[in-house]
Amino acid sequence: MPFARIDLVKGKNAAYRATVADVVYKGIVDVLKAPDGDRFIVVGEHEPENLIYDPNFLGMKRSPDFILIQVTSTVGNDKESKLAFFRYIADELKSKLSVRPDDVMINMVFVAREDWSFGDGKPWT
Repeated sequence: MPFARIDLVKGKNAAYRATVADVVYKGIVDVLKAPDGDRFIVVGEHEPENLIYDPNFLGMKRSPDFILIQVTSTVGNDKESKLAFFRYIADELKSKLSVRPDDVMINMVFVAREDWSFGDGKPWT
């Protein structure tokens, strides 16, 4: 059951932010194989001085359009799924929003089912 955080610099319009969230959600469902409807995403906008990243780390050429995506999940934790998810997100953001692939950083965190409560203080079992 994935939960996604998307962090970017303030100034992108609502349609842009919604498209980024839609791309991440579609990747979670279609690539990582989460159930449809499992949509829990937070989009955080930051002043430029509060989104700190190295523009050249590992040979990338990151711009002020940098997007940091973190997905916490119990699904899609095999290497092939992870790599396919990374590629899907970069390709779709480039296609739909002209985001340069160098500006997309993704981090996956995998946890057990007992690490979740979907409400009412009850664990997900």
